[in-house]
Amino acid sequence: MNTPGSLTYVYAVTHRTGPLGEALAGLHGIGQTPLRLLPLTAETEPAPSTSLASLAFVASDVPEQDFNETALKNHFEDLDWLEHVARTHHDVVQAVAARAPVLPLRMATVYQDDHRARQALAAQQDVFSQRLDQLRAHTEYGVKIYLTPEATQPPAAAPAPAASPGKAYLQARRAQRHSRDAVYQQAEQAAETLETIASRHATQRVRHAPQRGELTGPEENVVNDAYLIPDDQARPFQAAIADAAQHYPDLRIEVTGPWAPYSFAMPAAGPTDAPEPPP
Repeated sequence: MNTPGSLTYVYAVTHRTGPLGEALAGLHGIGQTPLRLLPLTAETEPAPSTSLASLAFVASDVPEQDFNETALKNHFEDLDWLEHVARTHHDVVQAVAARAPVLPLRMATVYQDDHRARQALAAQQDVFSQRLDQLRAHTEYGVKIYLTPEATQPPAAAPAPAASPGKAYLQARRAQRHSRDAVYQQAEQAAETLETIASRHATQRVRHAPQRGELTGPEENVVNDAYLIPDDQARPFQAAIADAAQHYPDLRIEVTGPWAPYSFAMPAAGPTDAPEPPP
């Protein structure tokens, strides 16, 4: 039941269980509103035994004045607001993922009320249930390759006879280009090696666009992949990547996670199309 003046915000799809419901009772969503499990029907009996019947949205109320279509368009220009909502959304999804299979939904997926949300859940219940079964006992990990500023600089040259300023400039540019080409080639080799290693452990892979700007600082991100790893393969996967990284001293190779499977979830079940929460 929604409070007056509110919309239903959904964070993820999961299976309704007693322990999960108890855990959510102590957590809060956006605006410190209580979280709740929103099942296919509004009955109050114990959770059904079948996986299809136990499907539920993880939901909370949000103010209609902040999450209607017009307000969202304005808020998406407000980086502070976006960061707060994205972080809260992510924290809720991670909390659910620690306790049950979870299918993350896009940030700012909202419905007019609980009834409309249940209709959306029912319309895609077969797809949601199948995807949750595929994600069970799996976790997402990221693998990123960075070029450091130092690696792309040419080594210090030995003193040379004096040259004209123009010639010296061209020599320096040529040396820098050669140095960058060598590091890029090393990054390509590393990417192939890591892909081969990951294929021994992962069940799925998604290639994301390299990150840019403030997310990487002075480094250049050239590989930004996500892998879906069975839980019993997580440690061998991380150890194998770490071991391979030692062979590429001019690169920074990073493994991130564990994350809820954002990269392997279904598109949002609603009209709102917003950026996914950052891991």
